[in-house]
Amino acid sequence: MSLAADLPAATRRSSDLSKHPAEVFAEAEIHPVTVTRRDGEALVLMSQREAKGRACLLNFAAQLITVTLDDNGSLADRMSKAFPWMLALTPADRETCAQDLVDAARASFSTDQPHLAIAELTSWKETATAIAAGLGSADLDWLDADEIVERP
Repeated sequence: MSLAADLPAATRRSSDLSKHPAEVFAEAEIHPVTVTRRDGEALVLMSQREAKGRACLLNFAAQLITVTLDDNGSLADRMSKAFPWMLALTPADRETCAQDLVDAARASFSTDQPHLAIAELTSWKETATAIAAGLGSADLDWLDADEIVERP
């Protein structure tokens, strides 16, 4: 059983929605709310951010399933086919990225927290984009730990 199944379900009657819409909408901005109805199937009210996160996670799951059905090459090689931006990473970073993405997806699915996988995917994609733009080879001037820098 997943951790998400242990969380209390937010359920409201349709009369709550009509009598106290501000309360129900405020609650739905925090987490999905199931609205029960006498005359039909229950509905789920959630923020667009929540719905988009779930859709992104489902899309990511579909891509991972496609990767697992291919048996040619390593996990990193197969994932590079699904996510071509991974080719900007070094072979060692591709291996790390592939495993990090799988681990984040497992965490997201088991906790019903889409942001875990989406944040990991976004982070690696932005890293690959920066490397492809040549930002990975720039010389950096590091600040000493005890040097205080004023706010701009």
